[in-house]
Amino acid sequence: MKKVLIINGHPDKESFNWALAESYKKGAISGSARVETINLSELQFDPNLKYGYRVPYALEPDMKMAIKKIKEAEHLVWVFPMWWYGIPALLKGFIDRTFLPGITFKYQKGKLFPDKLLKGKTARIIVTADTVSWYNSLVMKNPAINQFKKGVLEFCGVKPVKVTYLAAVKDSTEKQRNHWLTKVNQLGARVQ
Repeated sequence: MKKVLIINGHPDKESFNWALAESYKKGAISGSARVETINLSELQFDPNLKYGYRVPYALEPDMKMAIKKIKEAEHLVWVFPMWWYGIPALLKGFIDRTFLPGITFKYQKGKLFPDKLLKGKTARIIVTADTVSWYNSLVMKNPAINQFKKGVLEFCGVKPVKVTYLAAVKDSTEKQRNHWLTKVNQLGARVQ
């Protein structure tokens, strides 16, 4: 039974992202996965890494819980909107406070790159946007996806990282949104 952790980075419970996270969860459960969920808006934590890595910053109970769930999971599913071609502030703060040296990566003296402490895990990124795919890819060069996939997850050893880009949400019909919910449910059933 595969251990799946769904991390919902949208702060609004009424958002389409919450529906997508729930759809993936239902699919994964139907496929016999063991599923945990973290809704970032329900956590109590300071998203500001006040001193960078210079001074250790005490982890709140919710951050300790999140780190434990990330370490226990085999497959991480990240659901978030792309805002201003980046990830939401809440998600950025969560990454800053949980993806820390000694937890998700470890600096090695004399080496250019750190040890990747999340090796053996896989991930799926589900991104919603109002920017059509071709513009995000060809003109903007996928900034949010590149930062999150390569700069966070793969940097810490998570591989492969697959991406589902759903757009344009603002102009989508109910039929289109239902199609996306079904697609995400099917990905969950196959734990992809």
